[in-house]
Amino acid sequence: MAISKLARLYPEIAAGGFSRVDGTVSFYARVNALLSPDMSVLDYGAGRGQQLQETDAPFRTGLTRLQGKVEKVVGVDIDSAVLENPFMDEKHIIKLGEPLPFPDASFDLVLADWVLEHVDNPDQFAAEVRRVLKPGGWFCARTPNRWGLTGLGTNLIPNSLHTRLLSRLQQERDAVDVFPTTYKLNTRGRLRRYFQADQWRDCSYIANGDPPYVQRSVAAMHMVNLAWRLLPSSFHTVFNIFMQKQQAG
Repeated sequence: MAISKLARLYPEIAAGGFSRVDGTVSFYARVNALLSPDMSVLDYGAGRGQQLQETDAPFRTGLTRLQGKVEKVVGVDIDSAVLENPFMDEKHIIKLGEPLPFPDASFDLVLADWVLEHVDNPDQFAAEVRRVLKPGGWFCARTPNRWGLTGLGTNLIPNSLHTRLLSRLQQERDAVDVFPTTYKLNTRGRLRRYFQADQWRDCSYIANGDPPYVQRSVAAMHMVNLAWRLLPSSFHTVFNIFMQKQQAG
């Protein structure tokens, strides 16, 4: 139902299964452009891989699956569900606050898709990402912009109510896939604080994708699009982060 209503707003969905503003296609197209067959990739917060099993848009799903495009994809998560993820070559359960179980400079690219909004210790998180990345490697993340409509709305609602609200807005979303949010790494200022300019090349940007959480109503999607046109870009919804670790020296 949501797909057919979204197609009323974006009729081009019929040509390939995705809209002109599909945030997943945009983000993962850029991630794929950074890949080479000899790379090792860390999927930080890989989960059980539900998002990699979608079938309504095979082209989009193919972009999100990195396994087979690189030498190795390693998944880590605090949730044991990561062990069920069929799209990882290697899987590890990690503990909050503890170092990642990898040597320094182990990976060419670290991916964190919809993870940063849950990070409670950004200093430790950023330090570990930098440690396990090779010089010249990329940190690629997608997360809600703290000042976008989604970020503002989420922060006004207590974490205890998130599961109940999302069950209404996204009926396909399972309760096990809802996690507490902190929003400590979701602005440009916060990103620059923990990923310093002398250590990272910042290629990040803020953008809008398909209207989130309102796809059951065409009228609501039109209202969100109108709000986006009226608001400055700093209030757009999705923070797409592409940071390259600087070479030593």
